Amino acid sequence: MAKIDVKGTSVTVISGGADDYISLTDIARYKNSDHTDDLIRNWLRNRNTLEFLGIWEQLNNPDFNPVEFDGIRMQAGLNSFTLTPKRWIEATSAIGINSRAGRYGGTYAHKDIAFEFASWVSVEFKLYLIKEFQRLKETEYQQLGWDIRRNLTRINYRIHTDAIKTHLIPPQLTPQQINLIYASEADLLNMALFGKTAKQWRDENPGSKGNIRDEANASQLVCLANLETLNAHFIHQGLAQAERLKLLNQTAIQQMKLLLADAGARRLEGKQR
Repeated sequence: MAKIDVKGTSVTVISGGADDYISLTDIARYKNSDHTDDLIRNWLRNRNTLEFLGIWEQLNNPDFNPVEFDGIRMQAGLNSFTLTPKRWIEATSAIGINSRAGRYGGTYAHKDIAFEFASWVSVEFKLYLIKEFQRLKETEYQQLGWDIRRNLTRINYRIHTDAIKTHLIPPQLTPQQINLIYASEADLLNMALFGKTAKQWRDENPGSKGNIRDEANASQLVCLANLETLNAHFIHQGLAQAERLKLLNQTAIQQMKLLLADAGARRLEGKQR
């Protein structure tokens, strides 16, 4: 669940991948904060609205009840005709609109329907709503990409440390000596990719709360994950550390050139084409 600001009005968005739902109650509040339910009901009783909702449900909802829909549609336009979200949902088994109780309660609709309602409320508001919604999705995409990259790095880190434990740590070492070996191998990767050790980076960035890898960009994290797997393979082969550093550095240079030229990697960085 997220909040976006649209022309001074806070609008709630329930994110669910391709099925994002936006609060119609919040959109209605932009036009009339005291009578949001009345605005939604007035919109629902409109024949054009019902035609749109019926087509949307038929395209997206295999359980939609067309018989009940036809009965409702026939009443549209009559002065006595009224329709609430609850009645629409219960009569037709609609999924495009739903009601929620609690702190973030109100009437919500699939983004396709919410944009249609926003257009009925205010064309200008609709355009700003679409703009802010797209900004929200771009932010979520970048965050998702970051989480995937960090998890990939963690998985490869386990492969890397297991190889170190199996082949480089002699028996009977103290925990402090073992940590020195792990740190040495971590700095081997840092040198291959960043050209400096973790300590050198900290000395150059005394005010930073993170570390050299926390500050890495998307391309560097992808490359780092690849280097960890490759270094584990070199360790299994019995290559000396100096030889591994040379090979890893060559690989890092080659992969970074490719990653920086890749359009998908640039999008993960949040850059424009």
